[in-house]
Amino acid sequence: MNDWLISIMNQYGYLGVALLITVENVFPPIPSEVILTFSGFMTTYTRMHIPGVVISSTVGSLAGALILYEAGYLLTPERMEAFLNSRPGRLLRLKKEDIQKAMDWFDSKGNYTVFFCRFIPIVRSLISIPAGTARMDLKRFFLMTALGSFLWNVILVCLGAAAGSSWQKAAAYFENYTQAAKIVMGVFLIIGLLLFFGRRSRIHKKNSQ
Repeated sequence: MNDWLISIMNQYGYLGVALLITVENVFPPIPSEVILTFSGFMTTYTRMHIPGVVISSTVGSLAGALILYEAGYLLTPERMEAFLNSRPGRLLRLKKEDIQKAMDWFDSKGNYTVFFCRFIPIVRSLISIPAGTARMDLKRFFLMTALGSFLWNVILVCLGAAAGSSWQKAAAYFENYTQAAKIVMGVFLIIGLLLFFGRRSRIHKKNSQ
């Protein structure tokens, strides 16, 4: 499968990245780690650049997420189960337990789980279904999905660019959710510290005037 994914990206560039990420969201078994890290590596030897790859992959993420959101919006839990047992459902390779896991996450964590679940394999795609079923506000869903997808894409694309020809090792590293979570939380910690010290600095300057 990896050779097929790589050939599409080599042939179609940004469009190939966007299409593959769209498909990856609808067909969770397709590994986004391979798509994103290799597209990052491509920025080191083609005319593609990191911002363009991040934008195209984020557009693909949103397109795929909206497809599943609409599926969840239209399908009741009973219809969803019937669909999963049908031939089209089996072709999509969607598993009932994976969708149930996504629904449990959404029910327990609320709307913000759409953002945080973008960093969890399989669930990152399927979380869109319970969001649609729950009639989550489309603007909020779009925003949470865009932010989570953007951050995930930035990390993997930059990692692939930094790894260069060793991008496959980077992809394998990120297939482990524990490692991905550590890096994502580390990014959040750094951003939080920067905001905290920036705010303290502004307050200190204001008081000293």
